[in-house]
Amino acid sequence: MKSFFALATLATLAAAICDHGTTFFPRSVDEVHVADFGFNELDGPLNWHALAPGNINCAKGKNQSPINLASSDWKTVAGSSLGFNIDTVPNTGAKFLNLGSTVEVVANGTLVRSGKTYNLVQFHFHTPSEHRVDSEHYPMEVHFVFQAADASLSVVGFLIEVGNASQALKLWPNVFKNLNDIRDPGTLTKTGPLSFNELKNHLAKSAVFQYSGSLTTPPCNQNIAWNVVKQPVYIDLANYIKAKSVMKFNSRITQNFPGEINLIENACNSL
Repeated sequence: MKSFFALATLATLAAAICDHGTTFFPRSVDEVHVADFGFNELDGPLNWHALAPGNINCAKGKNQSPINLASSDWKTVAGSSLGFNIDTVPNTGAKFLNLGSTVEVVANGTLVRSGKTYNLVQFHFHTPSEHRVDSEHYPMEVHFVFQAADASLSVVGFLIEVGNASQALKLWPNVFKNLNDIRDPGTLTKTGPLSFNELKNHLAKSAVFQYSGSLTTPPCNQNIAWNVVKQPVYIDLANYIKAKSVMKFNSRITQNFPGEINLIENACNSL
């Protein structure tokens, strides 16, 4: 294999484009780490493995995310079985960052999944959605990233559809209130006040897909306990366009079924 990097680049016809630069540990008050990867040609998902030695799972891992969640393949659990509690953010707002690969809100909360407690580290967004349900994608997806005391991660993903103002969650305008202040990577601002009651109530009434996958961005670490809410929530058109204009395209291509060969490795083998 003369150059795995070159072969992976040629695999453009078989693979596609990836995700953000999330972090899982507390930051200093004004620290913003800009992602060292992207979603374009040479910095995109096809070449993530070549950007750093620790990214090998992006090309070799067999339990990668996101995936297509086909109802015929996956059972769901009741959303009410998850203990999803996010602290209300007061008028002072929460820290809101542009990482270059996504926009991220630092907030507090907990998730209880199968008796195990995780603490919220942050939540961030993707346009379009990364997961698909029965092969259908959505305009946006939000990921709430939680970490347990043993450093294991669990993510709750909500698919977001565009709707009218009466359908849209009241949460989104306050999240994106000052988005124009962080149009450039490496900048930060504050959100407006945030209440997550609507989101919590939606989860409690919804079905949830659960599977063991990976981070959808480098280093593509595996053994992530995923929880993807089947029924979408809504955002109004104006706030969707506002968010998309800053994040651009920041979604990883759908990965192979868990346990199957990595798409990049498969593409290289076929050349």
